[in-house]
Amino acid sequence: MTSKLDQLREITTVVADTGDIEAVARLKPVDCTTNPSIVLKALGTPMFADAVKEAVAWGKKQGGNPEAVAPAVADRLAISVGAALVRLVPGRVSTEVDADLSFDTEASLAKARAIIAAYKDRGIGQDRILIKLASTWEGIRAAEVLQKEGIDCNLTLLFSKAQAIACADAKVFLISPFVGRILDWYKKSTGKEFTPEEDPGVISVREIYNYYKTNDIKTIVMGASFRSAGEIEALAGCDRLTISPNLLDELAKDEGKLERKLSPDSRKPDPKVSVDEKTFRWMMNEDAMATEKLAEGIRAFAKDLGTLRTMVQKELQLAAA
Repeated sequence: MTSKLDQLREITTVVADTGDIEAVARLKPVDCTTNPSIVLKALGTPMFADAVKEAVAWGKKQGGNPEAVAPAVADRLAISVGAALVRLVPGRVSTEVDADLSFDTEASLAKARAIIAAYKDRGIGQDRILIKLASTWEGIRAAEVLQKEGIDCNLTLLFSKAQAIACADAKVFLISPFVGRILDWYKKSTGKEFTPEEDPGVISVREIYNYYKTNDIKTIVMGASFRSAGEIEALAGCDRLTISPNLLDELAKDEGKLERKLSPDSRKPDPKVSVDEKTFRWMMNEDAMATEKLAEGIRAFAKDLGTLRTMVQKELQLAAA
């Protein structure tokens, strides 16, 4: 019997949400996504011990205050994780712009271009990389510029249709609407448990997917942030799904029948609209869940980025001793 994972691969591009090299080699996803939390976890494994040593040695050669050099070394390490993943997948690897730049369009643009240049230095073309940006108004504007430069973007921390519409207007390559974090918010605020069909995160992605397909929007919809295999099954047929190794393993062991839930041929009327900055900010203001989860996600990624930079700073100080 065919596993649910294999059945899912027939109708959806499966992406691994991890920096775990062994898991990627074993599960063979098409793409990989990373974020500061994933990079930090990957660098704590023996697999990247040599990469840490190399980056610290490189940082030491730069000279100057370890506090100033640490961010550059942290960037180098994020690229090392991404480069290792590129060697394992046939598709793309997403690398994230610093979370603390989420409200600065020009700084996000500079960082994104630096990421592409750093990969190029390692012989990796921009056609293998997606630049990840938070779905703030500023992040979406940065993505709009990058797309015109031929740099494809993955807009993350997306919790609302307002964000999805703004991304479509900007013609971004791919969006990552979060499922599990939406569910977390509603469970906490209502005290209710939800079946996959009732799951507010699942419903949100289905609505965004329908809006895109109904209006022939080319931006790829990649569901992300899953809490259960049931959520994944409820979005079978979505363009792409980025899934953690534990849930990929669960689907690989399940030989039940997987029913397709989403199809570009099944469309419900949903007129196309555009949002300007004022409308976007008002729609976000009226959506407590999206506003809170976006801010929370940025804070969490910024915290992990800070932890990585602190770790690097200590390594630089030890190397200088």
